[in-house]
This record gives sequence, C-alpha cells and structure tokens, in this order.
Amino acid sequence: MPPTDAGTAPHTTAGSDRGPGADTEDTLDLRLPDEFLAFFAEKAGEAKAEAAGGAAERAERNGGGWNTVGTARGSAPGTAWPAPVAPAGDDLLDRVGDWGPIATAAGVFQLAPVHLDRDLPLISRWMNDPAVAAFWELSGPGTATEDHLRAQLGGDGRSVPCLGVLDGTPMSYWEIYRADLDPLARHYPARLHDTGIHLLIGGVANRGRGLGTTLLRAVSDLVLDRRPSCARVIAEPDLRNIPSVSAFLSAGFRFSAEVDLPDKKAALMVRDRALRDLL
Repeated sequence: MPPTDAGTAPHTTAGSDRGPGADTEDTLDLRLPDEFLAFFAEKAGEAKAEAAGGAAERAERNGGGWNTVGTARGSAPGTAWPAPVAPAGDDLLDRVGDWGPIATAAGVFQLAPVHLDRDLPLISRWMNDPAVAAFWELSGPGTATEDHLRAQLGGDGRSVPCLGVLDGTPMSYWEIYRADLDPLARHYPARLHDTGIHLLIGGVANRGRGLGTTLLRAVSDLVLDRRPSCARVIAEPDLRNIPSVSAFLSAGFRFSAEVDLPDKKAALMVRDRALRDLL
C-alpha cells in the first residue's frame, strides 16, 4: 500500500539541499542574542512547572485513580473496585486510565482499563451473547476472549481494553486504539494520532434505547478533550450492523467510506474535531 500521504508534494525548506534549485551556499548562520535565549529558557521552565502542578492537582482530585464504587461479578454490591493500573506503554494514548468521569444524559460514565482476573468472566459472558458473537467472533468455551484481551494488555499500549462504567455499574466493553498504528491504517488515508473506538453494550436491557449514541458521543468527546494531538476519532463497524452504524451517525460521526477489511466490509466513521460542535 502507498503511504497515507501519497500524492503530497515533497516539502522543500528554503536554503536546504533537497529539491530543485536548492542552494546551500546562501544559508545564513543566525544567532539569537543571549538575553533572548535566557528569556525563552525561563518561559520553558515556567510552562513545565505549571504542567507538573496541574498533573499533581488532577491526581489529588481523582484520589490517584478510579475509585468509583461499583459491583463486579462475584463481588458484593457496594464493594469498592481497586484503582486501575495503567497498561505498560499506555502513553501512546495519553493514559486512558486517567481520563476521569464524564457527565452524560444517562448518568456519570467512566472508562476503566480492564483487569483480566477481575473482568474476564463478565466480558466473556457478553461475548457469548449470540447477538454480540455474530460480529465480535470471540464466543465459545475456549480462551478466545482471554487471548484477545491478553494481546492488548501485553502489547505496547496502542490498544487499551476498558470497561464502561455507568453510575458505578460496568455495562459495556470498549477498545480505545491508535488507528494510525493499527492494521486499519493500510485501508484508509490515516493521519497521525487518529484514535479508534470499538464498543460493545453488554446487557440486553441496555440495548435499543439510545445508550450507544449517548456513550459514543461522550467517549469521543473524552478522546478529543484528553488527546489534544488527535484531530479525528475513527470507527469501523461492520456495514451489516445497521444499529451500530446508526448510533455512530447520531453521535456526531460522519460516514466516510466503505472499507474492505480482511474480516469484514466496514463503514468507516469519522468524528472530526473541527466539526464536533456542528454534528
């Protein structure tokens, strides 16, 4: 496949030795006065201190991690879940575990990175729902779901599996991933820091009442708010999954293209930062 910026003219900097007409002999050796350099160094130090102070304040406000009281399968109601440990390499996604809660029309929602020992039974149960298995293909008595989760948790952090916790109750499964670093990038014109979303609404009672739309908008807002380098949120639901495609459209995504992936024909859905307040 050609690179994603195929067709872009090579960039030539004035005075460089690349490109037609380049002339290195006219390059000037410019040196800023010492007082300018000192001024810039001082401002850089102030900005670094301010950023560190803000991070410390957020950590104190969040209690060092997610401490929402919820109920896990096998746990007594009201049991406090432990604060999540961010997967290794999570910096590729600006530490999803630290994104914090967001208020939605359905309640307070938060992404909690998966803990395999705690969350595998619940996620496996969801994956074995026939309506889910038709698209995720992780059902059965074997270790397909566990292998799928371990591959992400043991990776470099380009994909982070999460539980979606609504008002303290885990009710959905999410994967937040770097679409530009994913095999998906071979099939569409990816841009640096494109961030992808996979979603599964767990219980049948939570389906078909607009929750998917509400949460997709909330999570894509979180991505754009917490990842300033990301200009687009990407999704690629199966084109046959009409309810899923409709939920993305209602959540502010636009249909970009049909994409032939190795395992499905997908609808490429895009939510642009520049259009987030218009759609």
